[in-house]
Amino acid sequence: MNPIIPFSPHFDQSTLGKLIDADPVVQRYRQLFTLFDWSALDPVATTGPGRPAHPLSAYIKALLVRIGEHLSSTPRWRAYLLDHPLLVLELGFRPHLDLGMAYGFRVESTVPCVRHLNTVLRHLDGQALSGLLTQTVHALQSEIPGLGEVVAYDVKHIYANVKENNPRVHMKDRFCKERQPTGDPDCRVGVKRSTNQTQPDGSKKEIKEYLWGYGSGVAAATVAGYGDVVIAERTLPFNEADVTHYLPLFLRSVLALDQFPIHITADAAFDFWYVYETVAHRQGIGAIPLNSHGHEEVPLDPDGTPRCSAVLRMHPTYQFAHTNGYRAQRFRCPLLFPAHTGQSCAHEQFLKGKGCVKDRNLEKGGLMRLMLDRHSPLFHAVYDQRTSCERINSQAKDFGIERPKARNMRSVRRLNTAIYITINAKALQRARAINASLLTPLRGLVA
Repeated sequence: MNPIIPFSPHFDQSTLGKLIDADPVVQRYRQLFTLFDWSALDPVATTGPGRPAHPLSAYIKALLVRIGEHLSSTPRWRAYLLDHPLLVLELGFRPHLDLGMAYGFRVESTVPCVRHLNTVLRHLDGQALSGLLTQTVHALQSEIPGLGEVVAYDVKHIYANVKENNPRVHMKDRFCKERQPTGDPDCRVGVKRSTNQTQPDGSKKEIKEYLWGYGSGVAAATVAGYGDVVIAERTLPFNEADVTHYLPLFLRSVLALDQFPIHITADAAFDFWYVYETVAHRQGIGAIPLNSHGHEEVPLDPDGTPRCSAVLRMHPTYQFAHTNGYRAQRFRCPLLFPAHTGQSCAHEQFLKGKGCVKDRNLEKGGLMRLMLDRHSPLFHAVYDQRTSCERINSQAKDFGIERPKARNMRSVRRLNTAIYITINAKALQRARAINASLLTPLRGLVA
């Protein structure tokens, strides 16, 4: 909606409008806001008793200002708005008229209080924010050819705003999952990093770094010359595994792009058969390092038949539905099946009379996971694009995603979505500037 320009004894409406247009802060954010279609957010104006509420678009625009100005806390956010009354009008807040004020309205009464801003942030329509993020993806697709053919996935850790994450506060069992922090009822404890340290006796000891917080799953894409773009995002408590983010993120990526990605890439935490399954049916690949998940590596023949510990080609017996949700083929010891050959083997399972047993995933995703050539040029070309997520996470960290000043998951989710919208908006401005610079010389020659 168009901003409401009040009247004051010092400035008439036309003069005040010129002041708004000349304000550098207003100009900067006006250019940002023109990237979006706000018509769907504000209902049709109706008349009725009582003072009309501030429109939803005003709160979302103010949230984008909070992200853009790196205002981590709500008091700082409100203080910034109070210091820029002309920006408050540009955002679309309904002014509290007061002819005694220089601009004809009382900005302290117009801008909601800190408590109300926190409430609005917590209950802000997540679908409206997601719609703005999708708008940026569609606009970037029209500017960047081939965007979304390769999509990378990753999860960024987020520290909850609780004392348990502060190492300066002495606490006992600070990362005990049964002791939920009182400062944030939604955060969960999880492992941020796990490393093996060599002990004096030469043994290895696993050291884990814990935190209370959330995980922000992100799907990103990159095109040379244009930079990195956020395709989709999703925030969950930190106790959820990284791969839990994948399928919802993949579906959101498809909806945002209005097409299926040809290839996907991620780190070894996403090495599960159903991740590969999403691209195996469309002649794409999942460029993901192989993760044994604690199991021994089984050598395979080119047709996918496993070999036993004695390097003998195993015998297929029957197919069955695996408890992990895929169709599997069981292979048995070739010395015992289909008939006993009379030969012996030193393996402990052979001595028990059973022989080695291997179950191979028969789904296309499962076969791709095992048979994919991870030394091929295609694999490396796709896997190299995984760093787009790392660069997006670095930008998001600069906007304060790692340590949000919020104490519930709903608010953290709204802040995260606003951060990704801001990243995409900057990418869209950059892409349009690049395309304009490419077309300008041609226009000059034609003229």
